[in-house]
Amino acid sequence: MSELESPSPAQLGAWPGLTLLVFGTAWCGHCRAAQPLIAQALAAPTPWQHLQIEDGPGRALGRSYRVKLWPTLVLLRDGQEVARLVRPASVQDIEDAMTRALS
Repeated sequence: MSELESPSPAQLGAWPGLTLLVFGTAWCGHCRAAQPLIAQALAAPTPWQHLQIEDGPGRALGRSYRVKLWPTLVLLRDGQEVARLVRPASVQDIEDAMTRALS
């Protein structure tokens, strides 16, 4: 799914399984710095579906999840938020959140 075709909050609420939403923008320095961390956390086989969501003014999905800073990672299990990270500083932060979300 492309950034222009972001799912609606209702669609995400109905998705089964584990989903990692990453809200941010391509020009954000914090977002660019977090990309290698996210990629490394998802490098091993994982049950997480990953969606990169372009956020900003007029983007309803980010507002529905009350995103205030980029990047914000929202972890969903069967459409329900189970964890959230704002500006993760390490791969370990992301992996820990993914592990906590599984339990």
